[in-house]
Amino acid sequence: MFGKLFGRGGDGPGADSYALPTPRRKNGTYVLRALGDTRVLAVEEAAGTGDWDAVKAALTAFDLGHDHQVLGRLAVLDGVQDWIVRAVEEDKEHRAVALLISGARHVNWGWEARTSARAVDVTREQWQVFHERLNVAEQHLFEAAELRPDWITPWRHLLTSARGMSLGTAVAETRRDAALRRDPLDLEVHLEWLSQLQPRWGGEPGEALEFARAAFAKAPDGHRLGCVVAMAYVEEWVESDDSSCLQQPRIRTELRQAAERSVLHHAYERRLGWQGDYNIFAMALSLAGSSTASNVFRELEGAYTEWPWAYMSEPQKAYARLRKAF
Repeated sequence: MFGKLFGRGGDGPGADSYALPTPRRKNGTYVLRALGDTRVLAVEEAAGTGDWDAVKAALTAFDLGHDHQVLGRLAVLDGVQDWIVRAVEEDKEHRAVALLISGARHVNWGWEARTSARAVDVTREQWQVFHERLNVAEQHLFEAAELRPDWITPWRHLLTSARGMSLGTAVAETRRDAALRRDPLDLEVHLEWLSQLQPRWGGEPGEALEFARAAFAKAPDGHRLGCVVAMAYVEEWVESDDSSCLQQPRIRTELRQAAERSVLHHAYERRLGWQGDYNIFAMALSLAGSSTASNVFRELEGAYTEWPWAYMSEPQKAYARLRKAF
């Protein structure tokens, strides 16, 4: 029954036959639900009821050890923490998958307790809950990684927990390297490291952009790793006090070239969750005032993903406004 639990389904995770119907648009936009895929929706619905057997059955089309997108949907789903630890304890056959889900969920659950407030504004009680949840996450993710040494997704979430627990550069670099040994071009790992390099986490100004450029330079044409360049500029905008800091000709040129060699390239593969890649470029190009944003918005056809627009106040309204402007 669970023969595909550790491997991908034969139809490919982005097959059109599994596309969710496009919901009614508001201001020409709509929130992308369950990555726009009926199979992901089945996973989320099963997880929402706490039915572990149904979750396992729904996961047969995916490989959570390599699929950041689907694991990410479980990691942010409230209530998963209420039943997943029991699955870890009771299901020996699928313990690695249960550990992975639990670890990813506890990382996100920890950040929910901490909130997005500045460190000085987080209460002592919030810090305590934050660290308690991250400690569980670390234990479960490390065990999942030991049980399945080929998996990359545990290491991506261990990078996040290392940052939250302030474990230091050496620990973070070790975890980054462990992930990239498994896939040197993995976008989500690069995005995690990009966060690590931000000044608010101890990085030097310009360090993240330099890293992004070097990483994308190693990728073939049409690779989604171009998003790391776009996200580096979004992060520069977040760090800056000048809202127009990206509106420079050289930045517009670099972002246009990155988009054309990545998501707008004919070799780019629209796999499950491709809309997230396009949303990253849509935000970066819009902030830079690049007309290439119109090409990206056109391909999205109004599909909005919370990330990275969450950096803006009233994110979906900002998306709709900028989409209309371009």
